[in-house]
Amino acid sequence: MTVVLVLLCVVVGILELYAGKQSKDQARAFTQRIEELREQVSKQNGVLVTVGEQLTAELSRVKRDVLPGLDDRLRRNSGQIEELGRLLRQADDYIKAQASRLQELEQQRVTLAALRRKLTDIESTVRTVAPQAEPAAGRRLESALGRLAELERNGTEILQLQRDLTRTLEDVEDVVSELLRYAGGELEEAVRSSLRGERGEGEPPLVSGRLWTRDPRLQDVLEEVYGHCLEQIGLQVRLRTGEGDADGPRRHRFFLTGRPAESLAGAFTELLITTGNDLSRAALLPTDVRVAGAPHPAERPVPPDEAALKALLRAMYDSDGATAQIGPLLAVRTRQELLCAVLTPAQLLELENDEVLWDPSAAALRLRQMAAHQVWELTDWASQLPSA
Repeated sequence: MTVVLVLLCVVVGILELYAGKQSKDQARAFTQRIEELREQVSKQNGVLVTVGEQLTAELSRVKRDVLPGLDDRLRRNSGQIEELGRLLRQADDYIKAQASRLQELEQQRVTLAALRRKLTDIESTVRTVAPQAEPAAGRRLESALGRLAELERNGTEILQLQRDLTRTLEDVEDVVSELLRYAGGELEEAVRSSLRGERGEGEPPLVSGRLWTRDPRLQDVLEEVYGHCLEQIGLQVRLRTGEGDADGPRRHRFFLTGRPAESLAGAFTELLITTGNDLSRAALLPTDVRVAGAPHPAERPVPPDEAALKALLRAMYDSDGATAQIGPLLAVRTRQELLCAVLTPAQLLELENDEVLWDPSAAALRLRQMAAHQVWELTDWASQLPSA
């Protein structure tokens, strides 16, 4: 029995020694694996640091060298596009004048052909009735027919020149349209970058503007008050594009510079609060003024920027459907209401290429879903007389 116990003790000791050796081997392997992983992580960190430094250097180079040059090219392209647009308008006026002239020439050509036929009939009659006067009459008729033939040839040459001019102007119009699309795409990307806060150092702020009305008869009036509002707010038009028929509703797109979107948001919020308070001011009686001799609150002097914005809103109210955007400001006129909102950069970025900005009903529905402090209902205000 004692021998068995001794053997068991020996076996247990051997097992413990084996288990200890196995634990030490596992611990040693685990430690080696940790060291290998630490070494790999260190190498990867070094690679990431190197790549980060390269990206930072490349980004700095782009901001320093590429972006200023791109901005200069955009300015030059904008100037060239405006000049081409002016030339295109002049060419369009010339085409219209020449089209009218072409129509007159066509009528003259028909008249000349009829006259030539009539002279030919007269020549045949004269030759039959008065053969003795044939030499003199024949010479006169041949001279008249020669002049008619020359006029016809000149008319044909003019028609050909008109056709060549029309084709050339169509080619110029295609080039200008392509340049406008290119510049518009570049400026749209610059607006999106500005809204994302990625504007380069020294790069001027750029915001979007839009104008649309359902009634073409109010288009000129709205464009005038819109431009006056931009001027009073402190914005300049960098580029303007338009889409749509000349006799129907047109989508006008503006790229504006002069003030950043954050500054415009604060200014428009203040102006809309003041405008919304006009109803309560107008409701005051003269006895409600607490300081004797003080002017009525409704008769306070109106700053130029506030007057310009109110003129734009009242012009929109007179239409049966319109939308206007100036940076973060979005004004919508439907058949029932006039709404205004000051959007955040995230909301502007979301709606930048959305068709909802050209649809008053859809835009009004989108504004109704925004926070209450962003939206102003100005239908009652606009329905009052300006003197009120």
